[in-house]
Order: sequence, then structure tokens, then C-alpha cells
Amino acid sequence: MTSTTATPTDTAQLPQVHLPRNDGMDLDLDWARAVQVNTSAVERRAASLPGRRSVKKDFQAAWLLRAISCIDLTTLSGDDTAGRVRRLCAKAAQPVRADLLAQLDMTGLTTGAVCVYHDMIETAVDALRGTGIPVAAVSTGFPAGLSPLHLRMQEIRESVAAGAREIDIVISRRHALNGDWQALYDEMREMREACGDAHVKAILATGELGTLRNVQRASLVCMMAGADFIKTSTGKEPVNATLPVTLTMIRAIRDYHDRTGHMVGYKPAGGISKAKDAITYLATIKDELGDRWLQPDLFRFGASSLLGDIERQLEHHLTGAYSAQYRHPIG
Repeated sequence: MTSTTATPTDTAQLPQVHLPRNDGMDLDLDWARAVQVNTSAVERRAASLPGRRSVKKDFQAAWLLRAISCIDLTTLSGDDTAGRVRRLCAKAAQPVRADLLAQLDMTGLTTGAVCVYHDMIETAVDALRGTGIPVAAVSTGFPAGLSPLHLRMQEIRESVAAGAREIDIVISRRHALNGDWQALYDEMREMREACGDAHVKAILATGELGTLRNVQRASLVCMMAGADFIKTSTGKEPVNATLPVTLTMIRAIRDYHDRTGHMVGYKPAGGISKAKDAITYLATIKDELGDRWLQPDLFRFGASSLLGDIERQLEHHLTGAYSAQYRHPIG
């Protein structure tokens, strides 16, 4: 069992560095088609991950504070209202009760972003004004991505014009399932251009891609086309973020960085709701990619209920008692 040696202060205040965008590269079909994944080996490695880190006391608090800074606090429901979004933005700006943060000697903590549908962008931008927290918008016919291509491109442009600084697009799964990597590359490249200065996160919907080999190939092709982040899921599929998929995708990120020098971010989304799971994901990133990827410009959780459980764990760390969930509302 391995223990971390960070404290809440040095974990939360790692230096922020402005990274250049991933410009992408020409499609290398030989590289994409040569990808093979040993599924059984990946699954064995993934099964061992939750027991590889023993993180207690101040070290646990440090990792949980880092996790908060990497959350895309999300509401993507059909019954979203302006009031709900404003409450969510208030939580993003003050993610943990002030008394708990004071005891942890922590200031300036926010979530990484707030993620909403297009119709709620202007509300979120207004609510977050002055906080420095970016608004991320899901786009391109989310979650299925089956609307006409020109409408998907127009949706991206309108979301950027409305103030979204990050765009979470969904790929056409059929391209990956059919092995049509040129079509996936061309589509991703066009979406990247439509985003302009806004960072683009490519959602692979990994639960619908069939195999880990398809996941790794799709990851590489999207990065070649200029994706700034690759993301597991919309959160609407039957299977969302998993540790085997995470290992596959972050190893693709490592391979791409080794070849091109570009650092691409990673975002697991869907089903990550417990603080202990957040620590497992962070520890995996640290082991596979290194400390630099523990910054919110390179790692995000797509989550809503995760923050509430982390806040409860922080209160337990300080008081020795678990509080009721209603004491830590999200929105």
C-alpha cells in the first residue's frame, strides 16, 4: 500500500500554467490501425487500482480538495431552470462551507467549471461573473450526436457566442464502430475549428464503442484532430466512466504526448459519485501521467453528486462525525 505525502495546502496550490492548445496533426491511419489493447491485462490492472493507495487524515483531505478543483459541476436535466443553474453556480464558487474551509486553512477554492445545456449558458455566465470559473456547454446534438452536421456546427458557434469557454462535443459513434477513422477525424477537425478559442472536449461515449481497442483508436484520432480533452461519456449511456476505459484513454494521451509533445486533458464522466472513487481516479492519473495532469486544465470530473460526498468526508475529517446530506446541498 502506498501513501501520498501531500498536504492540503501544497496540493491545492500547485502552480497554474497556461498550456498551448492541441493543434493536432495530420491523420496517421497506420498509427491508429496498429493499436491493440490487451483487455484482460487492462482489466486486471484496473481491478487492483482501488487498493493501491492508502490515503488517510490530512493526506486524504488534500486529495479531496484537489478533486473539488477538478470538478465540472454539472446539471443536464430536462427540468433545468434558471434558478437551479444560479444555485449550482453559487455552489461552484463556494463548493465547501466556509467554516470547513477556514479549519482547513484553504482560500480561493472553486470547482473547475460549470457544465450546462446551451439554453442555460447566459444564465451561468451571468451568475459566475467575476469568479473566473468557466462555463462549459454540451453541444452537437448531445447526447446522441445524431442531428444534421450543419446544425451541430451551428450549435457550437452559438454556444461560443453565448459565452461558453469550453464545449463538450459528442462524436458520431458509427464512425468508430465502422472503423471509418477518416470520417471521425474530419468531423472532429471541423468541430475543433467551429469552437474557435473555446477549448473542446471530445466525448467518446465509450460504453457504446464495443471494445477497448475502439476506445483507444477513437481517442488517438480525436487528439490528432485537435481535441483539447478526451472525455469518456455523456453520462446518459448505460455504462459510463470505468477504470479499464480510463487506463485505455490516458495511455493513449501518454502515447500522443510522447509523439507530439502536446498535453491533452482527460475527463471521466458519469457514475463517479463517491469521494473514495475520486481519489482512485486521481491516483491513477498521478501514476500513469504524472503530477502535471492533476491540474484542472488537464483533468476534470464530470459530476454533480460527487461534490456533496466530498464535502461530507471533509466534515468527517474535521469533526469525526458524518453529517446528513441535506447539510451539503448542491443546487
